[in-house]
Parts: sequence; C-alpha cells; structure tokens
Amino acid sequence: MVQKLIGRYCQLLTAIIVICLALMVFMVFGNVVMRYAFNSGITVSEELSRWLFLWLIFLGASVAVHEQTHMGSDMVMEKLPPKLQKVGVVIGQLLMLWATFLILKGSWAQTAINWEVQAPVTEWSMAWVYSTGVVFAVGTGLMLLSDLWYTLRGQMTPTQIRKARHALERAEMERASTEAAQADIRNTSAK
Repeated sequence: MVQKLIGRYCQLLTAIIVICLALMVFMVFGNVVMRYAFNSGITVSEELSRWLFLWLIFLGASVAVHEQTHMGSDMVMEKLPPKLQKVGVVIGQLLMLWATFLILKGSWAQTAINWEVQAPVTEWSMAWVYSTGVVFAVGTGLMLLSDLWYTLRGQMTPTQIRKARHALERAEMERASTEAAQADIRNTSAK
C-alpha cells in the first residue's frame, strides 16, 4: 500500500519534472529568439528558469532515491559477509535519513526567513526557492523510512525486486547471445 502511494508520488514528480524542463526550454529559447529577432526579451525568463531548474533537481533527486539510482558503495558492501551487509545497509539508510532531516531543518528555516523577501524580477516570495528542500526532504524521508522498514524485516523493496529481475533478464539475454554466437562459430568451422 505505502509502496504504491510512493510509486504514484514518483510518477507525479516525474510529470512535474517534464513540465519544468519544457517550461525552461520554452522560456530560454523564447528569450533567445526575442533578443535576436525583436531586440527585446522575456524579463522573467532568467529568474523563473533558475527556479524551475532548482525544482527539477530536487524532485529528480527524490525520484532517484526511490529508484535507488543514487550513489552507493556496492563495491564495499559486496565484500562483507551477509549479516554485515544488512548492518551496512541499515547504517547507510540511517545516515541518509539524518542527512534528509538536516536538509529539512535547514530548508524549513530558510523558507520561514525568506517568506517576506521578494525576488528581484517576479517579486514573488523567495520562500519558493527554499521550499524545494522541504518538499524533497519530506518525500525522500518517507521513502527512506519505507526502505528501512523493508530492510529491518529482511525483505527486498519492490524497487530492489524489479532491479533484480532486470539484472536476471539481462544476464539470460547475454547468455543466450553468447550461446548463439558460439553455435554460429561451430557451424562456420564445421563447413
């Protein structure tokens, strides 16, 4: 149930990321065309593009945590015995939760401080800039807590199961490809 909600949340984040990217391209390209063709420009395009880029980065980082594509230390973990691997995973998840908490704490403070501060061009609240960290930390924190729960129960997360399936399918395809190449070599040498 929780994993389904997290999956839907990440689909929503992915859609927002696509919208942010499309708006950034439209504004920057439109600004370039306006400057060269009409000797004018879109005043707010620079500021809004930076803001959209921030949102894109933080939302993308949240999706990366869910998909477990963030940086890890698999090389070290693979050399540990299975029991120590589980301990290492738990320690890693707790450290990520701690870092996420620090991002939440700092972003919340900056959002509150900058609530009344206006951006130079749009004159919107600068809290929009700092709230990216709050949205990131809340969503990512829930994902990390869910992953920690699965780890403590000795289960694989749905993402880990999906990645293991893909790795198995890829290994089977490589094995079949190798066998087919070897059969071709045998057939060629037999002629």
